[in-house]
Amino acid sequence: MKTILVTGANGYLASYIRKKNIDSFQWICMTRKDADLSQPEQVRAFAESQDFDICFHTAANATTAICEQQPELAHKINVESTKAIVDVCKEKGARLIFCGTEQSFNGKTSEGPFTEEDSLQSVTVYGQNKIECEQYIQKELSDYIILRYSWMMGLSFDGIKASPSIVKNVMTALLHQKPTLFTCNEKRGFTYAKKLAEQFQKITELETGIYHVSSSYDKSTYEAAVYTAEQLGASKQAIEQYILPNHERYADRFRDYRLNADKLAKHGITFGTFEENLEELLTDFGWK
Repeated sequence: MKTILVTGANGYLASYIRKKNIDSFQWICMTRKDADLSQPEQVRAFAESQDFDICFHTAANATTAICEQQPELAHKINVESTKAIVDVCKEKGARLIFCGTEQSFNGKTSEGPFTEEDSLQSVTVYGQNKIECEQYIQKELSDYIILRYSWMMGLSFDGIKASPSIVKNVMTALLHQKPTLFTCNEKRGFTYAKKLAEQFQKITELETGIYHVSSSYDKSTYEAAVYTAEQLGASKQAIEQYILPNHERYADRFRDYRLNADKLAKHGITFGTFEENLEELLTDFGWK
């Protein structure tokens, strides 16, 4: 049985994937108690002290506002600590599974969905951080998997706290009767995290390369929010009152972050459509 060192072990994706695959691997968890990501030398020291076959590197600061306001801190956390992880993997001959992002395409002026071969361009610090990490990984390692994620969605359960998502945001707006803006000038994927967790073992066995993790969807984030509200049984009046279109955000340039996941599909790893993902998620949690 292989041993996986997972960074950011208390995060949503890491927790979910570990729970679904608890008996398939031996797990070593790295949390903030073990190493401060803003101190790359601590990250390196902890990783060097562990014996593992695979490092699943999920730890990062993905909060756009913080990254933009504190770019030097973001670089330490997202890039320098990743480089420390990469260097240790190289020394140990361990495989790295790195968490990339759709945000690596947010500077593109062409339309998606983007394939793994398309060039990267980002206008945000977080996206630029991830691009720099990908470049370093490809330069330094021969055994790696880079997973570029769409916006992963889910709900909290069994001590696992879900990250913000289209579903959580719509639920909050409706349940708390809180008018909430959803962007009209962007298209992106929305993927049920369960889909990734259930296929994680197969992903660890893929050949070295970059892979996109995303369901398919061809409408805007606002349209996705309206559809989600409808599936939750909200009335037309409630939707009009609480699920609001944001026409101002990205009015200067439409953003298309959608990822083409056909490469993984050729390996039998599929994520379906947003509508299918949402149906399964709401059914799993008793909302359908």
